[in-house]
Amino acid sequence: MTNTTMESNSLLIRPTVFDDCRYFAQWMEADPEVSQFFTMDQGRDFNEIAEEFVVRTLDKTMLQLTIVSKEAEEPIGRIWISRIDTHANSLDITRIYIGNKEFRGRGLGEESLRLLLEYCFISLHMERVTLDHMPENKRAASLYQKLGFQYEGCMRHAGNKDGVYVDLMLMSMLRSEYYANLRDERM
Repeated sequence: MTNTTMESNSLLIRPTVFDDCRYFAQWMEADPEVSQFFTMDQGRDFNEIAEEFVVRTLDKTMLQLTIVSKEAEEPIGRIWISRIDTHANSLDITRIYIGNKEFRGRGLGEESLRLLLEYCFISLHMERVTLDHMPENKRAASLYQKLGFQYEGCMRHAGNKDGVYVDLMLMSMLRSEYYANLRDERM
């Protein structure tokens, strides 16, 4: 992959390192607000998160990134990209969140996603970027639509959370839509 470091006025998004796993474990265990809308079981601990990090590092179809606050000079969130397909030029933003409670509600999730989309469409030359959300996650749905993602449909029982199958709403953005949104924002 090309250079995976992205930067804005407030944020630095960089490749995840092993030490970041302690933040991820803290956010997942300490705050159900972070994990409630993700298809991961409750009760995950540092060892599970660290093992998952190592396994994903070896998989070339995945990319793990950490969102760092320039103000705090520490990690505040996480991004996990999967299903990177360089033949079809597509990928899935599997997980993106601001985990540090102090930094929520400041628009940093949107800023992170904008940086990530720029990276996906301009640096990686992707044709298609997908993501999904649980139907109950109205906040994420609103942000994704605001940024130009389009609904493709409901993936029935596409996830499992604590032994219960859950539906996921699939959304996508094409390269042409990304550039049209950029053009519209500049006008």
